[in-house]
Amino acid sequence: MTAKTNPDLLDARADWLRQYRPGLRISEQGSVVSVGDGIVWISGLPSVAMEDLLLFEDGSKAMVFDLNEELVGAVLLHESEQLSAGTIVFQSHLTLSMPVGDALLGRVIGPLGQPLDGGKMPNCSTRLPMERPSPPIVARDFVQQPLYTGIKVIDTLIPIGKGQRQLLIGDEGLGRSSIALDTVINQRGKSVYCIYVLIGQKRSTVVNIIDTLRRYGALEYTTVVVAEATALPGLQHLAPFAGCAIAEYWMQQGRDTLVVYDDLATHAKTYRELSLLLRRPPGREAYPGDIFSVHARLLERATCLNAANGGGSMTALPIVETEQGEIASYIPTNLISITDGQLYLERNLFVAGSRPAIDIAKSVSRIGGNAQHHCIKTEAARMKLDYLQFLELEAFTRFGARLETSMEIAIKRGRVLREIFKQERLSPQTAEFQIAWLVAFNDGRFNDIEPENVSALLTNLQELVSSSRLTVDSPREQWSDLLTQLSIIQLSTQGLQ
Repeated sequence: MTAKTNPDLLDARADWLRQYRPGLRISEQGSVVSVGDGIVWISGLPSVAMEDLLLFEDGSKAMVFDLNEELVGAVLLHESEQLSAGTIVFQSHLTLSMPVGDALLGRVIGPLGQPLDGGKMPNCSTRLPMERPSPPIVARDFVQQPLYTGIKVIDTLIPIGKGQRQLLIGDEGLGRSSIALDTVINQRGKSVYCIYVLIGQKRSTVVNIIDTLRRYGALEYTTVVVAEATALPGLQHLAPFAGCAIAEYWMQQGRDTLVVYDDLATHAKTYRELSLLLRRPPGREAYPGDIFSVHARLLERATCLNAANGGGSMTALPIVETEQGEIASYIPTNLISITDGQLYLERNLFVAGSRPAIDIAKSVSRIGGNAQHHCIKTEAARMKLDYLQFLELEAFTRFGARLETSMEIAIKRGRVLREIFKQERLSPQTAEFQIAWLVAFNDGRFNDIEPENVSALLTNLQELVSSSRLTVDSPREQWSDLLTQLSIIQLSTQGLQ
């Protein structure tokens, strides 16, 4: 069925569309059957394809999301009070694309590229499709360079490499977004462009994150893509793909990028909402079966390109929320199987004051160790295993068991190490500091320190490292010599004054 319309109106729409594709001819049009909840059903348009961009006569836009024999289902990209049954729909023969380029740095934009920070429309001469195939295997390279988060426990025990996909998983309120913010802030001066995607978040949360990035000087190399909780479901669904397209452009230019998806649990719920409204059959936990494919297509685009393809990289930090620590539910297990490792945040650790509350036993980085700096990798070689053994030994002390002297020493070292791993949010540390405390710990300079004095010692150690000229490539002997300038007692005493 093809709806009738005014020929003048049709010519006007054709002129509008030719701005985006010269020589375009409109051959089909349909009409709206019903509209509601961000979904519009359309009759006509027999040759329309999935993800095609549709244009309504009132100026609204929609994206084709479902096809059946009688009707076309589309998700709205603009809100309009004039859109109703009978409205004329035009086929554009276009797919959604995203403006990309350096003009987006320091900007807050929506999933369609529209400015949300009160500034002018970004002046971008290039557009990339939001949905596109991931780079082929022959274009990829091994993960070879570290991406420092500035968080001690991650950079030493669960390292992340440029081009890796590392999942941040845990219950609400345990600091998943704080880890992502620390990582973004730590990229200052490291030539890494960052994209922070906020999906379905409250406006207060959005404002706090933007203010934090601005306060720490991170907004100048970051693009924030926002589809807040009040946005149309279609925009919330497109937000991570928009952020990915922006990072992909810079990656193809040979630059290193970091993308944070905050969070994909909300994205999955939005996709479930759209799918159920479009009458798709629900599967496990009411999610449609293709939600796995949606997230896989998104995250597979994060990679490290070889030199022949520019040598850029896209590192992805997807965030997913669990309920009551249940990591075996549908969406978390999907993302665990797609990514290259996960950082699991545990509520009991958070309550006990161990922050970041990363459960080292459940956290893993499958490829980041290959990119870890050789000095850090050497110093931290057995540290994770020793720490896990300490946790087992500590459990015996709760039952009043008597331990040998060697075991008591191991427990004390483990408790000191636990204090070292504690870190305030928004205080990322340099790679040089990571090497300094690792060398100091392995050389036994923490052996005579009580756990409650560790924080003061680290503060003095940080000042010592900051005043030195040593780098991550300096020989270990120079680090040992630096640490002998002050005895452990002097460091502790100065910290407690």
